[in-house]
Amino acid sequence: MIDLGISKLALIGAVALVVIGPEKLPRVARMVGTLLGKAQRYVADVKAEVNRSMELDELKKMKDSVTSAAQDVQSSMREVGSEFERNVSGGSDPFQSHDSAYDQAYSPAPPVYRHPKKNFRLKQKAVPQWYKARQGLRSKAQSGAARVARFRPKSRFQ
Repeated sequence: MIDLGISKLALIGAVALVVIGPEKLPRVARMVGTLLGKAQRYVADVKAEVNRSMELDELKKMKDSVTSAAQDVQSSMREVGSEFERNVSGGSDPFQSHDSAYDQAYSPAPPVYRHPKKNFRLKQKAVPQWYKARQGLRSKAQSGAARVARFRPKSRFQ
């Protein structure tokens, strides 16, 4: 920006004090500060817009390179697939097994469903009952009124 030293700022302040007067100087300084702030925000917005446009250009170039690479891969895959089909249809199938008595006699039985013998309604408790009893943990549901009645202090005379 503009290179202003301390001596130049002091000179500008002295001239402003003489020209404007001490009464209006704070208001003018506030107005100059707001105008400088607006100018800085405008410059920052312009820089951000330029950066965004540069990033968009870079992204477009990257997108073009990725799409061209994908098309190259797709074309090479098509070539490999067509070559494989030509090899398979032209000669004997390398994956086809020869018929033999073993292949005809052996046919594995389909798998049979077995029930996993789990009952999801039956909860398995991880904490033992004796531990819960010793620590005072709740093992059964209890209403709020019953809990208050349970822990109500007992009178001496009952």
